[in-house]
Amino acid sequence: MIIHEISIDLETYSDIDIKKSGVYKYAESDDFEILLFAISIDGGPVTVYDLASGDVLPDIIIDALVDENVIKWAFNAVFERICISYWLQKNYPDKFKGYGPDTDTTSNYLNPVSWRCTMIWSAYMGLPLSLEGVGSVLDLKDQKMKEGKDLIRYFCVPCKPTKTNGGRTRNLPYHAHDKWDTFKLYNKRDVEVEMGIKDKLHKFPVPDFIWDEYHMDQQINDRGILIDMQLVENAIAFDERSKADISSQMKVLTSLENPNSVVQMKSWLSNHGIKTNTLGKKAVAELIKDAPDDLTHVLSLRQQLAKSSVKKYQAMQNAACNDHRARGMFQFYGANRTGRWAGRLIQLQNLPQNHMKDLTEARELVRQGDYESLELLYDDIPDTLSQLIRTAFIAKPGYTFYVADFAAIEARVIATIANEKWRQDAFGNGKDIYCESASKMFHCPVEKHGINGHLRQKGKIAELALGYGGSVGALKAMGALDMGLTEEELQPLVDAWRASNPNIVSLWWDVDNAVKNAIKMHTSTETHGIKFTWRSGMLFITLPSGRKLTYVKPRIGENKFGGESVTYEGIGSTKKWERLESYGPKFVENIVQAISRDLLMNAIKNLPGFLIAGHVHDELLIECKEEISLEDVCMAMAHNPEWFPDILLRADGYMTKFYKKD
Repeated sequence: MIIHEISIDLETYSDIDIKKSGVYKYAESDDFEILLFAISIDGGPVTVYDLASGDVLPDIIIDALVDENVIKWAFNAVFERICISYWLQKNYPDKFKGYGPDTDTTSNYLNPVSWRCTMIWSAYMGLPLSLEGVGSVLDLKDQKMKEGKDLIRYFCVPCKPTKTNGGRTRNLPYHAHDKWDTFKLYNKRDVEVEMGIKDKLHKFPVPDFIWDEYHMDQQINDRGILIDMQLVENAIAFDERSKADISSQMKVLTSLENPNSVVQMKSWLSNHGIKTNTLGKKAVAELIKDAPDDLTHVLSLRQQLAKSSVKKYQAMQNAACNDHRARGMFQFYGANRTGRWAGRLIQLQNLPQNHMKDLTEARELVRQGDYESLELLYDDIPDTLSQLIRTAFIAKPGYTFYVADFAAIEARVIATIANEKWRQDAFGNGKDIYCESASKMFHCPVEKHGINGHLRQKGKIAELALGYGGSVGALKAMGALDMGLTEEELQPLVDAWRASNPNIVSLWWDVDNAVKNAIKMHTSTETHGIKFTWRSGMLFITLPSGRKLTYVKPRIGENKFGGESVTYEGIGSTKKWERLESYGPKFVENIVQAISRDLLMNAIKNLPGFLIAGHVHDELLIECKEEISLEDVCMAMAHNPEWFPDILLRADGYMTKFYKKD
């Protein structure tokens, strides 16, 4: 019998919390095991193998799992692939085959090249990232069973010992035969739902190049990033000690039982003449500006006490595998309106920045556990620990991090699409875009730290806030008033930016018209090299790379101003499936960010054989031998793809033994 493809779903047990630690650490636990293995071969009926009760997988299935010519399908396939990798190494070590050289930890896992993921397919089609959500939106005949969460809680995680359960810490099949029988039906149903998704979406296949990108993403996740556990553990201990010291000081100063209590603190401040509705970071910073010295000291301590940097260190501790590498931090197609990655576990995308000049010295004090010296040299230990978070990511022995990122990537992309020539000239001549923007807006030369240098800040805030149709509200949201701009300056700033960028403004409304015409006429339209197609109740936006953005069930509706608007179905800010509203500038934002994502993916493709450990929006984190030229890495990263030949890319980089913002 020759097998071409299989669809799989697993039910597993581990003592590790997968939500906190991720699948890699979950599956490497000594207590990990596969309980149920549901499989369909070449679209046939689903069979459930009850491994927990003694069933054995036939050799033909074991062989298919390691055969890279057999396509393996699963929903969130990384779970099945990693679990099966560990299970095979434990139970069938002679059959297991990893990939990549022995010097790369990818050799511990099955090659992702023969795996396909129905969750990624769903995301590519603008659908939810949960099996239940996709089944509901597609109105599948077979839906995910509601009993699943309770059954997983019963069989798949440790249980609390009680008198009723005889003091056991785990529920096994014979403890509840009826639940176990239902669990097997649940396992079977999940494969049926996955197959239903494939059947429903078969007219809209994921392009092969997207699967290639997914496999590169899986390789980066399999590799992971090394964590300095000595630094992490000491930072957690330092934070506890610092918080205890600060709390003691505040108790003496305020006589409060719990100075960390918002209610108690607000009441105390009120009694001392300061009324506030919130003790958020910004509010406390504002209060400090005008408060008398004694209250300023209390508020400053309050700021330090509220700092939550320790949570990142704890996330590192939770995610680090036995070899101290954190894996599974990047969700491919996590943002399905652009196809960008989303962060998982430690969330590399939102680490605090570092501004300390003596970062290396502070880092070494924490590594050595020298709390007294740290306390002596730094007034604010929570802030110091916060700035050191990035530095917990380290290159493996014998290697150095090469950190390379695109300069002003979104500004370059929108300038290229809109053909805003003065911007392209600025990038081509290596000019500062914030200075050039200010110069264009205010009709005078602007140089950083030079003539009219004070206007650069206005150029910067305008660039960051106004590129996607933003107005006064966007400037305020970007912190314009906090930067010293007055309310009266904001609308003229909007007008000046739009007048300076007529081609970008035209792009917004050309895209708006193209989208609306495609939906109204059930046809294809095109503008600025971007194609818009209505097909089978979907709006597809084809990017220069050939990748498509998908908007489900688009309609023409009416906005709050009485004008036409476009609505479609998607995951909104409430995390629920709902009808969302969009318009030209918002579609342009999606397009620009999607193209920027494709350019980062192109950079990854331009660096084959390099040990890419991570990435953040426009930045790559690579483990390299120092004999490799940083300039060559940056040149390869900024090499134009064939599908976008006119963009003026630039990548800058630096070398470091630990991750930081240069």
